[in-house]
Amino acid sequence: MKLTCRLGLALTGALVSVPAWAQPAPEFNEGNVAWMMVATVLVILMTLPGLALFYGGMTRSKNMLSTLMQTFTIFCVIAVLWVIFGYSVAFSDGNAFFGGLSKMFLKGVVYDENGLFTAAATFSKGVYIPELIFAMFQLTFAAITCGLVAGGYAERMKFTAVLAFTVIWFTFSYLPMAHMVWWWAGPDAYTSARVVDEMNASAGLLWQWGALDFAGGTVVHINAGVAGLMAAIFLGQRNGHGRVQMAPHNLVFTLIGASMLWVGWFGFNAGSNLEANGYAVLALANTIIATAVAALTWMFAEWIIKGKPSLLGAVTGCIAGLVAITPACGFVGVQGALVIGLAAAFICFLAVTYIKRALGYDDALDAFGVHAVGGIIGAILTGVFVNPALGGAGFVVDGWVGPEFGYDSAQIMIQVKTVGVAIAWSAAVSAIALLLIKVTIGLRVSDEVESEGLDIAEHGEQAYNP
Repeated sequence: MKLTCRLGLALTGALVSVPAWAQPAPEFNEGNVAWMMVATVLVILMTLPGLALFYGGMTRSKNMLSTLMQTFTIFCVIAVLWVIFGYSVAFSDGNAFFGGLSKMFLKGVVYDENGLFTAAATFSKGVYIPELIFAMFQLTFAAITCGLVAGGYAERMKFTAVLAFTVIWFTFSYLPMAHMVWWWAGPDAYTSARVVDEMNASAGLLWQWGALDFAGGTVVHINAGVAGLMAAIFLGQRNGHGRVQMAPHNLVFTLIGASMLWVGWFGFNAGSNLEANGYAVLALANTIIATAVAALTWMFAEWIIKGKPSLLGAVTGCIAGLVAITPACGFVGVQGALVIGLAAAFICFLAVTYIKRALGYDDALDAFGVHAVGGIIGAILTGVFVNPALGGAGFVVDGWVGPEFGYDSAQIMIQVKTVGVAIAWSAAVSAIALLLIKVTIGLRVSDEVESEGLDIAEHGEQAYNP
């Protein structure tokens, strides 16, 4: 989303003195509601089965089932935690870092005090959607973010440790990042210039700074990618890394998964606009353009440097482009999308091909090299190409009173500082969580289990049978 809204404030501000029973019920645009339902399902498709197949195909065959199991179970765990407390901590009043617990078990999210469906603000004054669909849409974001981290610890982390880490990291890294970037008072709360400072002070920290993150470059990709790197460091390299062949066992699955991710990403990016309007179309178009140029950039870079273009390289470039355009998709124009896709693919190619090898960490499925690096490139370049002079849409410059749109080059440094916070926060939470798990239940499977494969040893079944 451009900058997410405080929910349930649909009629505060202009009608603050009117009794609740006398306030007219907000009307929902059926087109917007239908679009958000479709977008939510599309983001579920990204995880199940998209991410599961994409990651699973890149592992060795003896770990295929365990990778599928991790992705599927993480989605289910996060769905339950989101309903119990996650949504409330991310999207309710609290402080600059965390929301409160007033919406635990989705209290007040389905129906308001008058028995009507609770309204959630969008980014247009007077336009609302049911808060419940917003909550479900955001559930899918939380689930896939936690699933992405698995790329860093693939093929060697205990299933119990996976579950424990997921719960801790979701609670103390994902939720506060979502709150800091996307929690604000909503457009209808900005009734005049006199209330701007008060409304801004109630928002998340990075929203207060003016951070731009349309669909999750910081909240999702940098956050998850850094966690994947920390997991890879704490776990150490897979046995035989650099000496034993660890090629993907099924690139057909990887291609199918990447294609599902691309299709689902239209819900991820265009759905983050919360309305079916021109900005959603812009986000959709940029998601096509940046992704295509990124796939080609990686393919040609590999072709020139290594002598042959590979399918794995092309689909990895595709994902790098999707990641990088995520924070920018509703802010930049076509020119910006082309540059972001090209830059992200080439820099991610260098990170995955050379930097990882030079530094010696075993980021098995390139969670850091693609998601963190791509997210960093996209987040920073958002601050450049949001400029209307470069084809961008601009951003609100009058405190949402109008709103009026413009540009200031200071936005670039705001984006850089936001990236720094995302990196530091995720790294700190991940390190503490991994250390706690390591000294209690243990992080890594035994050498025997790793050699046999996690499918049989951890789950008693295998993906392929004779």
